Amino acid sequence: MTCDTLANRLIFCALLWLVPNIMSNFAMPIEVSERVARLGQRIRLARIRRGWSVADLANKAGINRNTLTALELGKPGTAVGVCFTVLWALGLDKSLDTVADPDADLHGKALEASRRPTRAGKPRKANDDYDF
Repeated sequence: MTCDTLANRLIFCALLWLVPNIMSNFAMPIEVSERVARLGQRIRLARIRRGWSVADLANKAGINRNTLTALELGKPGTAVGVCFTVLWALGLDKSLDTVADPDADLHGKALEASRRPTRAGKPRKANDDYDF
């Protein structure tokens, strides 16, 4: 093995160690992790109820079987686009219409209303300068 190849291997190993450690500063709240896991369980249940294997649903969604397995296991690194595509393949994509619906956002509506001005314009001063 030449010195140049050894140096390339060392750089590659260092990058493999560094990249996951740099990106691991994100800590997902426990409530979010639990919801992601429950969503994965519901997707798995929908697949099983349809009598589809992991390979069947992965083919219908156009994704890899390992990606579908990661989604069903609730792995947080699975892309949201993959989740939407799998729900579409299951025929459950219409349920996404209520996610973050602005009309159902009562807290956001209250905040918006509290920032609205109470009057449309500035109050006018009475002009009693008429001399009759």
